[in-house]
Amino acid sequence: MRFAQLFLMLFFIVPIAHVLGQQKKYAIHTVAFYNFENLFDTINDPNTDDDEWTPKGAQKWTTKKYKQKLQNLSRVLLEIGSSENTNSPTFIGGCEIENRGVLEDLIKETNLIDRDYGIIHFESPDKRGIDVALLYQKKYFRPTTYTNIPLIVYKKESLNKVESGEKTDDSLAINYYNNRVFTRDQLLVTGFLDGEEINIIVNHWPSRSGGEKKSSPFREAAGALNRIIIDSLQQINPNAKVLTMGDLNDGPYNKSVKVGLGAKASKAEVLPFGIYNPFEEMAKKGLGTIAYRDSWDIFDQIMVSQSLIRNDFSSFSYWKAGIYNKSFLIQTSGQYKGYPKRHSVNEVGFSDHFPVYIYLIKEVQ
Repeated sequence: MRFAQLFLMLFFIVPIAHVLGQQKKYAIHTVAFYNFENLFDTINDPNTDDDEWTPKGAQKWTTKKYKQKLQNLSRVLLEIGSSENTNSPTFIGGCEIENRGVLEDLIKETNLIDRDYGIIHFESPDKRGIDVALLYQKKYFRPTTYTNIPLIVYKKESLNKVESGEKTDDSLAINYYNNRVFTRDQLLVTGFLDGEEINIIVNHWPSRSGGEKKSSPFREAAGALNRIIIDSLQQINPNAKVLTMGDLNDGPYNKSVKVGLGAKASKAEVLPFGIYNPFEEMAKKGLGTIAYRDSWDIFDQIMVSQSLIRNDFSSFSYWKAGIYNKSFLIQTSGQYKGYPKRHSVNEVGFSDHFPVYIYLIKEVQ
């Protein structure tokens, strides 16, 4: 191993006494996901429904507000996972992103510019023009292949009648010639993390527009597509290390996650080629990343393949997970006191979601 590579690996080494019951040293990387909530620039795109996010639109979205949004997001991204890892996340999956330009502006923020993040992004067919993307620190990760995989789903019944209690600002776009529902692609990235191959899928599954039950088949299809992608990776390499993350618009207990993807809440339940979801236990404890009518849910999740939970820390393995819900991200007054501090016309907030994260660690001899 070259000296420079060795130096980079050892730069973020931490002693973790309670991993295996004894004092050892581990290289550690944080993997995060954050719904950026309407990260739009101020320029009107005639090909998408972004009129609301312009200076003359409903949000009165000015350059000043846009720059404040970038500053707010960069603060969060710098600090996610900092309780165990002083470095900002090596990987950041994101959604509700208008275009590559807003990501380029984001990684140039003072908080992030010295981290030298790379960008992997594709335009999606979403009606509002919002996409998913992956940011990664170039000094640790070298991408080798990446592609966007479309979710092809069709409307089978009317979604115009909204179910009681359901509300979303993310409406489904439908082609009324063939009833195809246009939603976000799934982003697959493969590359080498400090010399080890890692596969990452970034998701933003179809919304609950029209109601949870009526729209559930779309998210079930998204979960099934996720499973197909993972199966294809495992057919090529039975020991493929796979992380899938995103705003799923469903909780860990919903059919899209439990059946479509086949995720398990307990490591002991995960069979070879299976998927472990550490956020299901958090949901059972009443924790959440998003709130509606004082009810919390965990739509934002990061799950890992069985190959990452074998307790063999001679290569990178999953350690633990968390929800980043620091006090500065929480609304302190008004109708939405206690909720994530989202944007309003009068105040530039952060997001209506809390970000989530996991740690990958490897023993250093």
